[in-house]
Amino acid sequence: MAQKITIYHLYPDAMNLYGDLGNVISIVKRCQWRGIEAEVVDVHVGDRADFTKADLVFMGGGQDSGQKIVNADLLEKGPAIKEQIDEGMPALLICGGFQLFGNYFKTADGTEIPGIGVFDAFTVAGSKRLIGNVVIDIAHLLSVWQREFKNTPLISGHTTLVGFENHSGQTMLAPGTQPLGYVIRGLGNKGDGGYEGAIYKNAFGSYLHGSLLPKNPWLTDHLIRCALLRRYGEVLPLSELDDTIEIAAHDAAIKRSETAKTVSI
Repeated sequence: MAQKITIYHLYPDAMNLYGDLGNVISIVKRCQWRGIEAEVVDVHVGDRADFTKADLVFMGGGQDSGQKIVNADLLEKGPAIKEQIDEGMPALLICGGFQLFGNYFKTADGTEIPGIGVFDAFTVAGSKRLIGNVVIDIAHLLSVWQREFKNTPLISGHTTLVGFENHSGQTMLAPGTQPLGYVIRGLGNKGDGGYEGAIYKNAFGSYLHGSLLPKNPWLTDHLIRCALLRRYGEVLPLSELDDTIEIAAHDAAIKRSETAKTVSI
């Protein structure tokens, strides 16, 4: 029997900056290349959504105006989303999505936009935009994933994620909240070059656009494994793919980060 996963894409019309849709496309294509069916369900403001039927949730970035448009609806759906994440549902939240899955986001005018509290974190608008190429170290995560999924190889020995950040929000993690990675190059959550993103169970928040997943297939495949585990209770080894192009893009992004300047404006 062919395997299948269902991806719920939250607010694709209002929250889709800097090519974030490419993350969904990457998951779908890497499933299809392996004979796994991937259904994408777009969830808009006002839609009824049964999150018990979702195997993976994705939400991209958006401007403050977009966040305000979706906020009330997300708060209504929030308890159901968080319940499923607590039960192991994987999620990828980028930029504005990452912020709204925290406790709150305080805008430059002092307006506090409440989040749904998946991540024990909060965001405040900074006085400068943080812009540039980012490389983060995730070696600690890959070792954990290898223990959880014994069929998780390190692709060509890569232990990094690459992407492009462009945000004014500065996100602070509460003690005990694990970051997605530690900044090798770039500015990260707070603009200090410390940590980037956040993790709660199988939910991953990040400021990395570009989009993130096509250049980081190891994270894409981990999300697919988590989605399959949620649906079927077990995961067979994923068939290997030719990732020559993806790895070349990843390595090119690292080289570009070595020479490009990261700026705050």
